Amino acid sequence: MTDTCSTIDSPIGPLHLVSNGDAITTLVIVGAVSPLQAGHTCSGKADRVITVAHKQLGQYFAGKRTSFDVPVSFGGTEFQHEVWNALAQIPFGQSSTYGELGAYAGRPGSGRAVGGCVGRNPIAIIVPCHRVLGTERKITGFSGGNGISTKQWLLEHEGIDFRA
Repeated sequence: MTDTCSTIDSPIGPLHLVSNGDAITTLVIVGAVSPLQAGHTCSGKADRVITVAHKQLGQYFAGKRTSFDVPVSFGGTEFQHEVWNALAQIPFGQSSTYGELGAYAGRPGSGRAVGGCVGRNPIAIIVPCHRVLGTERKITGFSGGNGISTKQWLLEHEGIDFRA
């Protein structure tokens, strides 16, 4: 099956979405740090899943949505799935540290490995990797959009305290 792709505008820059027809498989915040990545064979028309994702993302950016229920699906290893599923459990307006996320995913003491998985999250915003901070609530990096400034915008949008 051919993936369906769509790019939408947002306050943090273009968002490139990919759907397999049943779920969102990729959401990239396009920018200097994460340029649009090639490699998908896509049809030109948005499918039902992308249409729902567009609507929910618009509501999120308008301050009218705090969670997403659009289906998602990602490849990756078992460990990556554990981390990404744990990411999805961090509520709007709250944050976690890499160490806490590792413990929640059943892998205490794996903060560095968790950080690698968080950085490879294929479905930004919907699977909220921006809600993970370093110790003392410090931003340690962000691989989406324009990097740390994009993460700061998302944290401020959700009212999450952080240190730059």
